[in-house]
Amino acid sequence: MSLNSIRIILVATSHPGNIGSAARAMKTMGLNSLYLVNPKSFPDYKAKEMAAGADDVLERAVVTETLDEALIGCQLILGTSARPRGLSLPGLTPSSCADLISQQADRTQIAIVFGREHAGLTNEELLKCHYHIHIPSNPEYSSLNLAQAVQIIAYELRMKMLAPKAEVSLRQDEYAAADEIEQFYEHLREVFIQIQFLKASNPRRLMQRVRRLFNRINLEKTEVNLLRGMLSQVQKSLEWARKGEVSEGDS
Repeated sequence: MSLNSIRIILVATSHPGNIGSAARAMKTMGLNSLYLVNPKSFPDYKAKEMAAGADDVLERAVVTETLDEALIGCQLILGTSARPRGLSLPGLTPSSCADLISQQADRTQIAIVFGREHAGLTNEELLKCHYHIHIPSNPEYSSLNLAQAVQIIAYELRMKMLAPKAEVSLRQDEYAAADEIEQFYEHLREVFIQIQFLKASNPRRLMQRVRRLFNRINLEKTEVNLLRGMLSQVQKSLEWARKGEVSEGDS
């Protein structure tokens, strides 16, 4: 496991002080890759003030307009949520999250996504993730500050990195990146429309279920290429059939 391969993504942060506190939490545990999706205010003096010396993390922070942009190149995506959303994503604690990440090859690009301070991640954003991380806090008072949540997960990652490494065989095949997965879903949607499988009355519901199905598998690059090749062949067959019908009609 390489901590340099892990990016912390904060979505729509409303308070710049939380960005600085999160940067501080990251640096104390050896993380340095921070992505900010549409922050309300950044750069901001309050972020620098709360970073307490983690200025370099803030200076390197990448600001994007959308979560999709922040996820480009990522092959393993974990979303944090304070409560279950009924999406049936595989669930992890911070400790089991660290276990999973420790099993990845150093070249695997990993994203851990944190949502809005008061509302967390939307269902649509969670459906871009392979796993859902839940911090088992006190059910009678489960309110965690954003930076505290970052600190807890970053701590577990560091403890796992410092633990003696067992001799295990790491996965050799490379995961597909988030942008490649999104291109596959769009290709699949196009084919569903062409074969009239996607119902116009409720198209989002079907695609949500499809996302859940494939996210559980955590597709590899070669698998995505295989699936898209199959979809392309379906499209070619549909085109050949259409041309054949036109030819018969002309005759």
